[in-house]
Amino acid sequence: MRNTRLAISELLRQLESFYGKQEPCWPTDPYLFLVWWHCGYPASDAACAKGWESLNREIGVEPKQLLAAPPADLASALRPGGMVPELRAMRMKEIAARMEDDFGGELRAALVGPIAQARKALKEFPNIADPGADRILLFAGVAPVAAVPSNCPHVVVRVQHGQEDENYNVTYSEAQQAIEAEVPETLDARARAYLLLKRHGQDLCKRTKPKCWQCPVSSSCAFFAGSRRGRSAPA
Repeated sequence: MRNTRLAISELLRQLESFYGKQEPCWPTDPYLFLVWWHCGYPASDAACAKGWESLNREIGVEPKQLLAAPPADLASALRPGGMVPELRAMRMKEIAARMEDDFGGELRAALVGPIAQARKALKEFPNIADPGADRILLFAGVAPVAAVPSNCPHVVVRVQHGQEDENYNVTYSEAQQAIEAEVPETLDARARAYLLLKRHGQDLCKRTKPKCWQCPVSSSCAFFAGSRRGRSAPA
């Protein structure tokens, strides 16, 4: 068992030295993020970007534009983003209708107040759970919540403690608690942490077949230390 663990501040410093400063590639406006998120499936930065570009060109992204578009045309515009464009078109119309009917076309104003209330409002939209809600709140500048990249919560857990739990919710909770404890409660600090952890999880610290031999923090990583011990153990 490791006696020490790499502090998140040092982890982030090394990741930033390796990857450079990161910037969000998605819209930071709450409503526009909801649209962008449904532009690709399976959702990824690349898939959503393709669908987003096509949607802007063919239909537009404002609620009234989405509601006025024939479903077939909307699905066609979303097709470059990947699978099930018809389902995504239906959900996008649901988002637009909720924006118009429940929020008067302005979602950001509804997110002012208690964080729990803001999360609840966001989770009324399709495919948004706590991770997505926290991501929106952080990058929209609403609150410096300890958002964790939903597709790679294992990064912090692996580096500090070793192999992550098989239960996703346990791993996510551990990562969020670590960020809450060690990353300053400011928008800039927590957005920086999110972006660097996301980049590392996508590029090298993959959920399966991580590229540990390329990792800039492998010498301080509990997961890598454990895997090396496992390989060196006698058969």
